[in-house]
Amino acid sequence: MALDSKIPQGPLEKKWQSRKFELKLVNPANKRKYKVIVVGSGLAGASASATLSELGYNVSCFCFQDSPRRAHSIAAQGGINAAKNYQNDGDSVQRLFYDTIKGGDFRAREANVYRLAEISTAIIDQCVAQGVPFAREYGGTLANRSFGGAQVSRTFYARGQTGQQLLLGAYQALERQISLGKVKMHSRHEMLELVVVDGHAKGIVTRNLVTGKIESHAADAVVLATGGYSNAFYLSTNAVGCNVTAIWRAHRKGAFFANPCYTQIHPTCIPVSGDYQSKLTLMSESLRNDGRIWVPKQKGDKRAPGDIPEAERDYYLERKYPSYGNLAPRDIASRSAKEVCDEGRGVGEHGRGVYLDFADAIKRLGENTIRERYGNLIDMYERITGENPYKVPMRIYPALHYTMGGLWVDYHLMSNLPGLFVLGEANFSDHGANRLGASALMQGLADGYFILPYTIGDYFATHKKPKVSTDHAEFKKTEAEATAKIQKLLSVKGKRTPASFHRELGHLLWEYCGMARTEAGLKTALAKIPVLREEFWKNVNVMGEGEDFNQSLERAGRVADFMEFAELMCLDALERKESCGGHFRSEYQTAEGEAKRDDANFCYAAAWEFKGVGAKPELHKEPLTFESIHLAERNYK
Repeated sequence: MALDSKIPQGPLEKKWQSRKFELKLVNPANKRKYKVIVVGSGLAGASASATLSELGYNVSCFCFQDSPRRAHSIAAQGGINAAKNYQNDGDSVQRLFYDTIKGGDFRAREANVYRLAEISTAIIDQCVAQGVPFAREYGGTLANRSFGGAQVSRTFYARGQTGQQLLLGAYQALERQISLGKVKMHSRHEMLELVVVDGHAKGIVTRNLVTGKIESHAADAVVLATGGYSNAFYLSTNAVGCNVTAIWRAHRKGAFFANPCYTQIHPTCIPVSGDYQSKLTLMSESLRNDGRIWVPKQKGDKRAPGDIPEAERDYYLERKYPSYGNLAPRDIASRSAKEVCDEGRGVGEHGRGVYLDFADAIKRLGENTIRERYGNLIDMYERITGENPYKVPMRIYPALHYTMGGLWVDYHLMSNLPGLFVLGEANFSDHGANRLGASALMQGLADGYFILPYTIGDYFATHKKPKVSTDHAEFKKTEAEATAKIQKLLSVKGKRTPASFHRELGHLLWEYCGMARTEAGLKTALAKIPVLREEFWKNVNVMGEGEDFNQSLERAGRVADFMEFAELMCLDALERKESCGGHFRSEYQTAEGEAKRDDANFCYAAAWEFKGVGAKPELHKEPLTFESIHLAERNYK
């Protein structure tokens, strides 16, 4: 099957403008005749729901939280990128585009990334109009700071709460449409299945997480904005509830899954402190603006950081990457931290940590300035660790954070299943093999506010499919499938909790498909995952009933999906015999230990087609072509 990316013809800088003119429109009166289901209420889902309903479409929005404002977008701390060039330091749409392509190690679709950079400036205007309290300079202009992978200041921020403040803006827009009756909000509902009728996405089956009731919902199009899959690793910076279920169930119904091995490990997290943990805590990348990262030069040096003189400290990012220093991209900073810890120079009780030190910044700027910039983040760190970063350096270590893979989508953000649109982190399109910091919020809002409202109208105008209701046989069949899976989980009555299986799977993935991957390790994982999955279905213990509030059942269903998805992730990593961005195959590295791409054989997006549990999926390749830039070695030195 050929993948049609629908990339417009013409010069890169004119593609989106010309495509917007070419797209078919739905007139305002006719928009009222269409219904759209949006799954997810984070930045991508809330912005899409609010904008589509404002245009006149009838929208139903679903989230498993008790309120849309509890979506995981609130956890984004450091900022949102935009090429406004307020600092007059040389930024431009072209530079943001290039930095993003380079940051993704030349494994992203060029046209999508340029459109993202182009739209970025409008996002800031939209959010300011909504009242998002971005930080400002003394004179009142919006402030910017730097993030990894850039040599300009283009990141807009609201202290360390940027995601929360942006979500509140989108949430207000969404709530206004709910109050007007244009959006019907379904909180505490989890999508269990996608309903496909005659090859088109026509609805979903959900479970009411309070009553346990299985329900069907029909629409003319379905939008998935359900985030990423980092929780496959059990310990990640994601909220415990984040999962792969919505996009995985859509994948099982025919939607192609692209680049599942592209996972991002964030270098700035509080180190693991024990097996009892259920998640890890992110410390914003913005801290690397003023914090310097170092370890002792000598192995096994257990002195307190204040007792180690400057001459005996290794500021290893500044040493290895003098052009970018402590703001080297996340994948590079993470691998560098792992390297020094593997050498025996890590800090902390378990030697799995490096220092992030604000002493120089406090000396240069004063403690009050640091408090103004990062106070809530530093307070959070102190509450968790009992250590005061104003007095002693923070200890940080890499952890699973973001996922660049997701469902395959074309330039219109529609999957290979007509009528199924995928936004934000749930799709694969914009970040290649590594996301630059502060670009996730940018993509979510670009997709929801400024892209989908154009492209979904073209789908409605060009696909005149008959409307279907929940009485259709396909809805009844899909409901029965969802109910049967729940009953199967409840009937096992084994001896292990879903969480125990999840933890074991996570350890396995971290060991063999984590920061560094090898052919032997990936083959070991591919041998062990099916065995663990088989034990899961024989020995999991799901307490309670199906028709009731049952968080054990919720967790079990999500872990069952991770058990299937993990195999695809490892297979994708095994098939990609190169290193690029967050995908680091130890066999493919330069003499200096950097990622070594193979552009001749792997310059493509891998889109996998589901063929059944345990069966090898079929690989479809979308070649990545670069018209505006040249493939080059990714160098931050």
